Amino acid sequence: MDWSAFNINLKSLECFRAIMATGSATAAARHLGLTQPGVSRLLGVLEQQLGFELFYREKGRLIPTEEALTLHPEVELALDSLERVTKLARGLKDSETSALRIVAPPSVAEGILSDLVSRFLARHPNVQISLDSHSVETATKMVALRAVDCGFLKLPVDQPGLTAQLLFTASTVCALASHHPLAAKKTITAKDLENEPLILLGKGRHSRVQIENAFAIAGVKMRVQVETHTIAAACAFARRETGIALVNETLAQQYAGESLVFRTFVPEITHDYAFVTSAHAPMTRTTRKFFNFCTAFFHSKRTNPASPATVE
Repeated sequence: MDWSAFNINLKSLECFRAIMATGSATAAARHLGLTQPGVSRLLGVLEQQLGFELFYREKGRLIPTEEALTLHPEVELALDSLERVTKLARGLKDSETSALRIVAPPSVAEGILSDLVSRFLARHPNVQISLDSHSVETATKMVALRAVDCGFLKLPVDQPGLTAQLLFTASTVCALASHHPLAAKKTITAKDLENEPLILLGKGRHSRVQIENAFAIAGVKMRVQVETHTIAAACAFARRETGIALVNETLAQQYAGESLVFRTFVPEITHDYAFVTSAHAPMTRTTRKFFNFCTAFFHSKRTNPASPATVE
């Protein structure tokens, strides 16, 4: 039936459904929180719009006509559908029923991002998170193709069609066994690492080139013992005294402990990470909420690095 042709009042349909369920205008009024005359008036308006009667009276009860019995399933379906739409819209407004797709390199996903997402979900428990862990190249393409809502990527991002907003900057540190002689120093230079076995990541990457340049400027030949692709592996080797690892402090922090310590590497080599989205579409409401949460999270860490990050 084309409801628009009748311009039917929603409240009238709700009254009709309530009467069908309860059998009387009085009971329907109680169910809807209306007066009995109000229900009768709305029913009369509906019958006038439809052009036929929906009920006849028998011993104080309203008995549905054949037309009412035919109409009832469609009214139930229409009202149920409207309730689902209303609930979905309310959920979207309040971010109660929403999904967020994120991509990041493994070192980010397994470290700082896992903490960040857990804190966000504590605030928004009904948001469904999908977190993909891929290489920088794959993660960048996924954001560009809008296969995900956002990504955590290291700058610079060499891919057109993306918007990158700086989230945090991390320094480079030396990860080494706690009883290593160099652990007594607050900072470690390239000169200090002469003849030391090194554990390095990201051959060909910008940060690796910066490390190599630092050694070249200091006139120190690098003794690379292990090449690896993950911070977790680099820290594991350093803990086992295979060598000294040069790693991103923020991403490596979770691996620190009694047997593994970090010391600042000089000259300073930084790593910039950004919240990356497609430039061809606006952020969804949930993505925007997550971005604002991330911004507050890292701002809190910068202003009070000694304490766990808090987000108001």
